[in-house]
Amino acid sequence: FDQTGTSRGRLSSLKPNLQNIPVQTEVGHKIRSSFGASPGSDGLLTADYSQIEMRIMAHLSGDQNLIEAFRQGEDLHQYVGAKIFQVEPESVTPIMRTKVKAMSYGLAYGLSAYGLAQQLSISPSEAKELMSSYFERFEPVRRYLRKVVDQAREEGFTETLFGRRRPFPDLSSPNRMARQAAERQALNAPIQGTAADIIKIAMRDIGSDLRVKKLKSEMILQVHDELVFEVRNGERKSIEGIVAARMSGAAELLVPLEVQIGWGSNWHSAAH
Repeated sequence: FDQTGTSRGRLSSLKPNLQNIPVQTEVGHKIRSSFGASPGSDGLLTADYSQIEMRIMAHLSGDQNLIEAFRQGEDLHQYVGAKIFQVEPESVTPIMRTKVKAMSYGLAYGLSAYGLAQQLSISPSEAKELMSSYFERFEPVRRYLRKVVDQAREEGFTETLFGRRRPFPDLSSPNRMARQAAERQALNAPIQGTAADIIKIAMRDIGSDLRVKKLKSEMILQVHDELVFEVRNGERKSIEGIVAARMSGAAELLVPLEVQIGWGSNWHSAAH
């Protein structure tokens, strides 16, 4: 694992890259099934943050609608879809939800109306209308995204919630393409960077608890927002308690950090 292998602050994995094992496809499921708990252990426990980047977006933007949705435990994409399409939450169709999900994540990554249109196979005009409708109902998000780039341009860097800085010298580049690329990167740097900080804080605290309590279970893998543990000697209940508490308490946000936990004999069956 490399501490400085990414510009966003996340760990990267090398020789082999265990963070790049497929997850969504049938082939990916078979590959993940081949990663099993070692003999003598009880099984594998996985723990994953739910929609952590959207939660950080809600916190940093201060958008009360998003904050309230997370506090109430709403299905975020259904909630946003109801607002945008002006229907009741139960009337949000799977197609509406897919559009909203793509847009919500895309906005945090500097996705343009054209890019959204390509991703959803819709016309650029429909994509533009979709984005306009989103910003009309979530104006604090628009203000936040504008502020991030303007502030980074002025100061030359972005900053995570914990004060870790990432420089962006190309924001003042005379080269338009280099400048626009830097703007897109600066847009999501505080969100992705804060997510990276949060899971590292959780890992540090979990590791400390395992040592202090003299538990034999081990944290064996970190993949973006997911941690994988090999659990031994009937320690499952203890590990679940430690992991849930440390991950959900790794940062104080305006919204709760929700953690999903899974259990199984191999990496695929332990998915949640």
